[in-house]
Amino acid sequence: DPINIPIGMTIEPGNLNDQTHFKKTYRQSRNRLREGSLVIFDKGANSVANTQMIRADNLQYITGKKLNKSDDKIIAEFETYNPQMVDEESGISGIKIEKPNSTNYLYFSEKLQKEQLESRARKVVREIKEAKAIQESIDKNKALPKRFRINNLLVDVDYSIQTKLIELSEDDAVRLLEEKFITGREGFFCLKSSKNLTLTEALLTYRKKDSIEKIFNSLKNEIEIKPLRVWTDNSIYGALIIGFIAQLFVSLIRFEIPELKHTSTKFIKTALLNLTVTVDSWMRKTKRFIHSNFDAINTMVLRHNWAVT
Repeated sequence: DPINIPIGMTIEPGNLNDQTHFKKTYRQSRNRLREGSLVIFDKGANSVANTQMIRADNLQYITGKKLNKSDDKIIAEFETYNPQMVDEESGISGIKIEKPNSTNYLYFSEKLQKEQLESRARKVVREIKEAKAIQESIDKNKALPKRFRINNLLVDVDYSIQTKLIELSEDDAVRLLEEKFITGREGFFCLKSSKNLTLTEALLTYRKKDSIEKIFNSLKNEIEIKPLRVWTDNSIYGALIIGFIAQLFVSLIRFEIPELKHTSTKFIKTALLNLTVTVDSWMRKTKRFIHSNFDAINTMVLRHNWAVT
C-alpha cells in the first residue's frame, strides 16, 4: 500500500461459485502471510467455511455481508442507534453491532441511496413501457414484439397474455412496481470483520480491495489481454501469465520510482513500447547498445534501474 503490487492470480471457469474459487486463491497465499494479517474479500466469497478457514490460520478478515431479515429490523430503526458520521462527502454514517466472534458494521450512504433509487426508477419506467407495448399488441391483435417471445425453432409455445394495465391506472401500476422494486434497504450496506475496528477504519480498509478491481481493469483495457472465452486452456494460461507479469512490472516501476506513483498503466506501457534499443556489433569485439526514442517516463525508468543516460 498504496501501490498494491499483485503477487498471485488463480484461474477458474467463469461459472464457478466465488465461495469455492476463494479457497484456491487463499490457499495459494496463506503460507506467505504473517500471523494476524488481515484478509479482505467481497461478499460473493463470504461463507462460514471461508471465515473459519481464515481464523484457523490465526489470521483476521474483513468482508462484505449480504443484508438479511434481521438487518431489516435494525434498518427500520437505524436513527435510534445514533449512527456516527463516517464520510461527510458521500453522506455515509454507520453503527457497530458486536457479535461473540465478529463485528458487523452497518452503513447508510446518501449517495448510494440516490443512485439505487434512480436505478429502481429507471426499472419502473422500463416495466411500464414493456407492459404498454404488450397491451398494444393485444389490443390490435398483433403478434408480440420479438423481445417478448421465445425465439427457438425447437420450442412450440401456446400462451395467452393479459397485462394488469387494463385494471390499473398508470399511477397504480407505478405504485405496484415501486412496492416490488423498492425494499427499504436502498443506501444500506454491511461489512463483517473478526477484528474490532472503528467504523472509519473498517470502511477505509475494505475499500482497499478496489485496487484489485483496478488491476483486472488494467489487464483487460491497458495491458490489453484479449477476450479469452474462445481460446484453449493453455492459451488462456499463457496470455494471463504474460499479462500478469506485465502488470507486475508496471506496479514495481510505480513502487520504485516515486515520480510515477500516480501515472497510469497506459502511459507507462506506451513509454516502454516506444523505447528502442539498437545493438551495434559491426566490426567490434564488444557489442554497443544504443538507446533511442526517449521520453520523460522511460528516461526515469532507465536511469533508476540501469543507470542509462
